[in-house]
Amino acid sequence: MTEFINKFVMPAKAGIRQKRPDPRLCGGDNVRKMRSTPLENRIAEIARPAAQDMGLEIVAVKILGEGGGMNVQVLAENPATRNLGVEECTKLSKSLSALLDVEDPINGSYRLEVSSPGIDRPLVRLEDFETYKGFDAKLESDTPTLTGQRKFTGVLQGVNGNAVLIETDQGTAEIPFNNLNKAKLVLNDKLLKQTSKGMN
Repeated sequence: MTEFINKFVMPAKAGIRQKRPDPRLCGGDNVRKMRSTPLENRIAEIARPAAQDMGLEIVAVKILGEGGGMNVQVLAENPATRNLGVEECTKLSKSLSALLDVEDPINGSYRLEVSSPGIDRPLVRLEDFETYKGFDAKLESDTPTLTGQRKFTGVLQGVNGNAVLIETDQGTAEIPFNNLNKAKLVLNDKLLKQTSKGMN
């Protein structure tokens, strides 16, 4: 049994200049993304064609909880606007709910939540760290640095090959993308200002 809700969140990237994708960072459908569980990957595979038919893109799938308390979060956006409108959200929710009922990848009941990534969006693709260069972010690595540091807060400086660069109070840290398990933008005045510029 599936319970699904729509969750409309303010545009994630309005006002931030869209850059042409760097071919070194992505390759068609094989965009390099942060690690996910097998079930999250399976749900993303099910959701992706439906989203593409609507001109949308699946940003990330996150599963929280277990058993009957499981919450399946699907973040999606229109790649041209980096936004997910209310009607788009509702349409995708209904389509994905029907697909999951047919494919039945999850044992037991669960709650399906479809939303936009939000302003302080998670960064899940290598190209995201280049796109949001100059903005504050929080990163978490599963492999500590030589000094034992796993968490980083600072200003994104883009990427260097397969590594993410972030300027912190301790200097510039270079973190292998494959070592990251969490990354998101920091909601602050700069990000809000850029967002509001694009919305007016």
